[in-house]
Amino acid sequence: MSTGKKAKPTYFNAIMGVALVLFLIGVLGWLLINGRALSRAFKEDLEVNVEFHDNISDAQVKKMQSILEKQPFVRESKIITKEEAMKMENQVEGGNMMEFLGYNPLFTSISLKLHEEYVNKDSLVKVRKFILQSNVVRDVSWANFVVDQMNANLRKIGIILGCISVVLLIVVIFLIDNTVRLAMFSSRFLIKTMQMVGATRSFITRPFDQRALINGLISGIVAVVGLWIVMSFAHSQLPVLKTLSDTSLLAFLMTGMIVLGIIISMISTHRSVVKYLKMHIEDLY
Repeated sequence: MSTGKKAKPTYFNAIMGVALVLFLIGVLGWLLINGRALSRAFKEDLEVNVEFHDNISDAQVKKMQSILEKQPFVRESKIITKEEAMKMENQVEGGNMMEFLGYNPLFTSISLKLHEEYVNKDSLVKVRKFILQSNVVRDVSWANFVVDQMNANLRKIGIILGCISVVLLIVVIFLIDNTVRLAMFSSRFLIKTMQMVGATRSFITRPFDQRALINGLISGIVAVVGLWIVMSFAHSQLPVLKTLSDTSLLAFLMTGMIVLGIIISMISTHRSVVKYLKMHIEDLY
């Protein structure tokens, strides 16, 4: 009875210790997923402006829009007439360019938003070359500086977060392994006693492995619940995060947290049991 009473708080501490570490890696994983979503949102928000010559008809503009919308790189398109372009320019400048110049110098255009994978320098150059094949198109432009800076910064952020993730994963494995081994320390005499009365290795390790599976599962579930609470709070404070969330990636992350907890708990527990089975009785003290 006394052994059972001592084991329970040890298991509880091990479960909570593993859950805390899994929670930390879950938070980082969630940040990585949000970072990926934000990267996609930034890229897909970039506007590519397709300007037309002054003498083309509305029908030609609509026909060109129809052609562009069938292309794999176009996510959405919007026609901006000369008059709409002038209104937008006046709002930005805070004046009336039409009255100042006496005419409208702007052109009818189509504003394109591309799929994420096409928002890079090489792909945009190919897109521009393709669109300029049409003799009704005057020019194709986008904010070059924004694209260069955005891709460079997102690449740096990705590398930094990737390095942090690798380091944290190594730390997580180390901490969980140590936590489980410390929990097993209180059972070393029980393990050795079972061996001394003739129990086989598989007979001795089986209940500990089963207990490790349950502990790992509980730890993973506790960590997932903790992550869900943090996510819910963040979504209530910043609703935009909810719209950016990738449900499939989040499900994969949470499943991975549970699986990681089970695998490392079982491996660490099994190693600890085998270690004590190989030790001499006097080395246990």
